[in-house]
Amino acid sequence: MMKLSFLGAAGTVTGSKFLLQTGDSNILVDCGLFQGFKQFRQMNRDDALIDVQSLDAVVLTHAHLDHSGYLPRLYKLGYRGPVFCSQGTKSLCSILLPDAGFIQEEDAHYANRKGISRHRPALPLYTEQDAKSSLDLLEPITWHEKKQFRDLTITLSPMGHIVGASSVYLTHQEQSILFSGDIGRQNDLLLHPPTPAMDANWIVMESTYGNRLHNKQDPLMQLADCISPTLNHGGVVLIPFSLLAARRRWCMLLLN
Repeated sequence: MMKLSFLGAAGTVTGSKFLLQTGDSNILVDCGLFQGFKQFRQMNRDDALIDVQSLDAVVLTHAHLDHSGYLPRLYKLGYRGPVFCSQGTKSLCSILLPDAGFIQEEDAHYANRKGISRHRPALPLYTEQDAKSSLDLLEPITWHEKKQFRDLTITLSPMGHIVGASSVYLTHQEQSILFSGDIGRQNDLLLHPPTPAMDANWIVMESTYGNRLHNKQDPLMQLADCISPTLNHGGVVLIPFSLLAARRRWCMLLLN
């Protein structure tokens, strides 16, 4: 028997947390922060949402904070179990989570300095050190590897959303459930295309953009249209390092 509870990403698109319970395991699939409006952000401080003491493992689909950013808070509340993820997700979390902790501290310092919080003092949800400590829990799983954990088998497959983004396929006895995570494009210059879904009894699928189709226009042409005016006026364009792999093609487009 498997029981699934939605602890986030329901009624809002952030705070992804799905609690899967079997006879022997309680596993949290994704551990995201609620973001956006204040009523959602305040849910990050509801420590009764997850029973940390009964939680056996966490599995992350990818590193975006609405899927991984609650992990340092979970650590701060006492969780010390494994956090399974892809190697790419671990690498990105090592950057994103400490940075999120630093921002939490800076926001608290600002609120205390300006006296704009009803809390005295305002405290961060977690600190940069909390985030760094939580990274020790991350255990990478190779894509398509069948990882046995108690009465569950965990399989991650690439989904192309960002580096390391994966679907999570869980099997328990004769039952199976697939969490799609966020889904990327089929044709991308840098990322693996999404893996076709495996047969599953249930699918929990990302559907934020499910009511629209991808634009068929070449995104590099769109990018050229955006940055050409800046270059033509002698301005400066900042391009993230991860996008530099496509720099030659961009230059050809711009020069033409």
